[in-house]
Amino acid sequence: MKRILLPTLLIFSFLSCKKDNNDTPKPDNVKDRELLNLQIKDFVWKGLNTFYLWQSDVPNLADTRFASSLQQTNFTSVAYTNFLSNYKTPEELFYNLLNKSQRIHGREGAIDRFSYITDDYTKLERSFQGVLLSTGMVFELTPYGREGGVLGFVQYVLPGSEAEQKGVQRGDLFLAVDGTPLTVSNYRTLLFNDKTSMAIDIYRLENVNGQKTIQKTDKSVVMAKKEITENPILVKKVIEKGNHKIGYLMYNGFVANFDKQLNEAFGEFKSQGVTDFVLDLRYNGGGRISSAIYLASMITGQFKGQIFAKERWNRKLQPIAEKRGGVDNFFTDEMVTESKEKLTINSLNLSKIYILTSQRTASASELVINGLKAYIDVVQIGDVTVGKNQGSITVYDWIDDNSNRNPKHKWAMQPLVLKIENAKGEGDYTSGLRPTFQMEEDLANYGVLGDEKEPLLAKAIQTITGITDKRLPSEPEISAKGFIHSKSFNFAANEMYK
Repeated sequence: MKRILLPTLLIFSFLSCKKDNNDTPKPDNVKDRELLNLQIKDFVWKGLNTFYLWQSDVPNLADTRFASSLQQTNFTSVAYTNFLSNYKTPEELFYNLLNKSQRIHGREGAIDRFSYITDDYTKLERSFQGVLLSTGMVFELTPYGREGGVLGFVQYVLPGSEAEQKGVQRGDLFLAVDGTPLTVSNYRTLLFNDKTSMAIDIYRLENVNGQKTIQKTDKSVVMAKKEITENPILVKKVIEKGNHKIGYLMYNGFVANFDKQLNEAFGEFKSQGVTDFVLDLRYNGGGRISSAIYLASMITGQFKGQIFAKERWNRKLQPIAEKRGGVDNFFTDEMVTESKEKLTINSLNLSKIYILTSQRTASASELVINGLKAYIDVVQIGDVTVGKNQGSITVYDWIDDNSNRNPKHKWAMQPLVLKIENAKGEGDYTSGLRPTFQMEEDLANYGVLGDEKEPLLAKAIQTITGITDKRLPSEPEISAKGFIHSKSFNFAANEMYK
């Protein structure tokens, strides 16, 4: 990706691979704390005024809103200082400055569903590297039973994790955590907390008198939460069907640290002579734009140098970006890893691909689907995707032209800064990308990921070969659609960032 070099505040910062010192000095008196709080809010306003995609649509972010105060650093402008002081915290200011944020207006009334802010950018950076505190159990929550009840179901388990060691597997169900029944009012407290462990009783769906019924098993597990790095390449294999060699890859996140391993996986597919390819993005919420470009280039290979995606920034930055040549992203035959190693991309030169999706497929995943559609035949199987056609950058409180950050705090913003479209100018999919073949995951027939009988993969194989072993139901018996995902509170959820 090309970097746009701009003076002072307008420095586009990429995520550091180094772990920052957590010992940020704290102000030692009330006056200093109040001043620091004001300085952080100043950083929030000026950062959004510069970078935010919808800056021109938010009256309080207008360049003329405080006129002469924009260049002031000592808060002598009464109007500007009073405005910042009206908000108790930088977080409150941030969400009130967004263009109808989901946090304030709800999902239905929101325009900006995805911008966010954090008071600890170290955690943010590590989440972008695939690092998370987890048992290794990736799950979804759905309403269940009595009013307000909640059921958890396991989608997959991370290899080598505590959950795998304790025998947790895809399709396991749970209704309580640490002995307390899950409800819509307590699931955040029970599941998304700083506790170092969690205990669950395992339930399974069993046939009882011809009907699928949730039954408690004799398995109870206590799992420690540990800091683990998720390899987004969960399953890779080749399935042979007649004269078809079908490559299958379940890829769960565009994490730059794993670009090399992704390229190696495509090298294996290439050496095995795959004729068809199934890319499983059903649980992929997005990630780094450059990783998406590399993946698209691995799938194809015949479009080197042609436009893969176009970026559309706000009215201030678009002319600068165009002048610097930074709005177009191109297919490539070479990649640069996070360790600055240059590698030749292993490409399959495909003219058709089958992509599995769900309601959790988002952002950079949608970029790959939409970007490829301008060049090759994309057969999408599964559910409608999230509909995130915007990208973000990390905005730090830079204090000079060398990307040095304010040492007094660790606040950073991840605002939406660009819209993205394919080479044909197509990018209006905020309501999601609709599949060629609509199929929801079914808890009653969940299957094993990567197994050719797993319903979504089975549909892809049937479509490739034209051979129908058995009819696959279009409607699920028990929908595996939830209202919250275990990664929903992870910074990297639903991301597409530079």
